[in-house]
Amino acid sequence: MATVQFFDTTLRDGEQTPGVNLYNTEKLQIAKQLEKLGVDVIEAGFPITSEGDFKSVVDISAIIKNTTVAGLARLKQADIDAVYEATKNAVHPRLHTFIATSDIHLKHKLKMSKEQVMESVKYLVAYGRNLFPDVEFSAEDATRTDKEYLAQIVEAAIRAGANVINIPDTVGFTNPVEYGNLFKYLRENVPSFDKAVFSCHCHDDLGMAVANSLAAVENGALQVESTINGIGERAGNAALEEVALALYTRKDYYNCEIGLNLSQIKSSSQLVSQLTGLAISKNKSIVGANVFSHEAGIHQDGVLKEPTTYEIIVPSLIGVTSNSLVLGKHSGRHAFAQHMKELGYELDDQQKDNLFIEFKKLTDTKKEITDEDLHALLSEQTVKIELPYDVDRMQLEVDSAKAIQKATVKIKNPNGEILEANAEGSGSIEALYKAIDKIFNIESRLKDYSIQAVTNGPDALAQVRAEIEHNGKIFIGVGISQDVMEASARAYVYALGKAKAV
Repeated sequence: MATVQFFDTTLRDGEQTPGVNLYNTEKLQIAKQLEKLGVDVIEAGFPITSEGDFKSVVDISAIIKNTTVAGLARLKQADIDAVYEATKNAVHPRLHTFIATSDIHLKHKLKMSKEQVMESVKYLVAYGRNLFPDVEFSAEDATRTDKEYLAQIVEAAIRAGANVINIPDTVGFTNPVEYGNLFKYLRENVPSFDKAVFSCHCHDDLGMAVANSLAAVENGALQVESTINGIGERAGNAALEEVALALYTRKDYYNCEIGLNLSQIKSSSQLVSQLTGLAISKNKSIVGANVFSHEAGIHQDGVLKEPTTYEIIVPSLIGVTSNSLVLGKHSGRHAFAQHMKELGYELDDQQKDNLFIEFKKLTDTKKEITDEDLHALLSEQTVKIELPYDVDRMQLEVDSAKAIQKATVKIKNPNGEILEANAEGSGSIEALYKAIDKIFNIESRLKDYSIQAVTNGPDALAQVRAEIEHNGKIFIGVGISQDVMEASARAYVYALGKAKAV
């Protein structure tokens, strides 16, 4: 059987999700988790776009030992040089370079002729191959490109040194039949097809990203580009976990192997969700909370008699444990650290110490500590490493006679100073956020506020997501606490802290 590789672009295309702005330590945490998951390639970023992106690619290149680290570059020499400098210390570096090939992009965006694009491909792919042992070329907007011209471009890229060819459905335009036929056409019309690994990169604008990716695999693609939870620009990308489980579960049909450590799927999904602030729908395929729940009586009866009657995926396969009670008040540091390792987290001594302190605080008020609680605690600690502002103290007063809420908030700034403000509002959240606004003193607008329980029961942790708009950009903050008001304050401070740092 052929082996299908997974190219994960959560840290590049995924971070282009509106409102997602990951700190460097958050990116490193996700990169480490992706390596545990066993992805073949981590696209760490787009180095030339910003100093922060360049540094993230450098840092990820330094810590990842078993996975290829790729950097994105336009088909420009300066971009390629930036990727080289950012990934030169990676054990397995890859250049991922692209240029648009569709008529609409050539005319309106690039303002280049087909001949000019062809010459750029020949020269700059060869330039990149002189610097990198591994070069991937992407024909942007391939699914709206003239097929004959696309075949010519692909052949030129392979001859120039590209050993991976990506055929992206950049705007989510195609469908499975068309996309599969496009790979079949290229296989029949690109003389050097067998000299490169062909890759698919599908967007979900029409809801067909996963189906299109699978159609590509059926027709010769040996690399799938995807993101955890399907996050990404606009409607997002093909969800890695969905493509992976489809290939694994229906191995009889797709006739291929995958090298992923599927037991890390759930941990990867939760980590990305909590660090990006993008909640997972309960009915989301593979990783949603309802995936292994059965309400219909007939289904319940069938599962009790034989799980495979209504479950085609064994929960433990993706890291979902049936026994959620894992640790308690009397658990020691060693047992705590060991369990975090079993959940897929490699923590340094400082992280273990900080997290264990928070764990012990939680056990004083919460009798049953679940895996979901631990995931939440870790994401909070990851945020605190780089979050320059933190909620020090808060107090709320209710004047029922006047129907007014009063809030007093103390926030620690990057210099360690405690800043205090108070405000009134018609509700607790309004009063709380008005007081915080006085401290930050920046123009912003709360666009969305949501709250969900991390676990079940009256002592569940609350996870609050606050989305703000500042200078036309969206910033998302997530706060977690047993106290809803404290979680709300943390989420808002986190979002404002991101906005102020830009």
